[in-house]
Amino acid sequence: MKAGVIGAPIAHSRSPVIHRAAYAHLGLDWQYEAMEVLSDGVVDFVKDLDSSWRGLSVTMPCKEAVVELGEPDEVVCALGVGNTVVFEEVPSNRHTTHIHNTDVSGFEMLLGGVLSTQPSSHVQVLGTGATARSAIYALSHMGLEEVNVRGRDDQKVAALADEATRWGIRVLGACDNPDVLISTVPSEVGLAWADRTHPGVVFDVLYDPWPTDVATWGQSLGAQVFTGLDLLAAQGVGQIRHMTGQSISFDILRQALDQ
Repeated sequence: MKAGVIGAPIAHSRSPVIHRAAYAHLGLDWQYEAMEVLSDGVVDFVKDLDSSWRGLSVTMPCKEAVVELGEPDEVVCALGVGNTVVFEEVPSNRHTTHIHNTDVSGFEMLLGGVLSTQPSSHVQVLGTGATARSAIYALSHMGLEEVNVRGRDDQKVAALADEATRWGIRVLGACDNPDVLISTVPSEVGLAWADRTHPGVVFDVLYDPWPTDVATWGQSLGAQVFTGLDLLAAQGVGQIRHMTGQSISFDILRQALDQ
């Protein structure tokens, strides 16, 4: 069977590392490749795939474009964003193709312990894009009633606030001193916005170039730091389960990235 990751740019992607490690651990003779695809080329790309393809991991800028490829699950319906495509038959058949979002379960896996011990935490999310929306949706599922959001476009922040209301979480403006900071923006922007705050937990969803400035800054504060590599491994657990029907542990995927 074949699988792969699509997006642009794609050369930096470490998805092949975790999926190939999973296949080796599970004893699967599968192939996994990285392929550069722009959002407006997603439909044509999938039309050319044959029945040997089982699934796709999806990164920016294709996370919204893939939703139309098949049947979205509940999370994808709520967010309009997917990162996992699973083909049950010929990839071009929309009715046997399923779209999932495992970024949400990845955030829940990593932050669930933090928020269960600190349920009154003030969480600030930097950014308003697809990954920020997944983070906020996950926070709502973890019982958070409010989240602070900072974005470069006030209209996008307002639109996100309206959307988040339907998920049961209220979006507030920027917070001067959050307990948890989640950055989904480029490092230079995240570092500028985070300056003079002292969060106890820092989560930078990026991992290229490594180490990121925001993660390094968080470590200098003595904060608990989650990185984009942590999120890649955590969301990969769900992605691999959807594609293979088998379970893999976070630790195996994270160790593959370290190695």
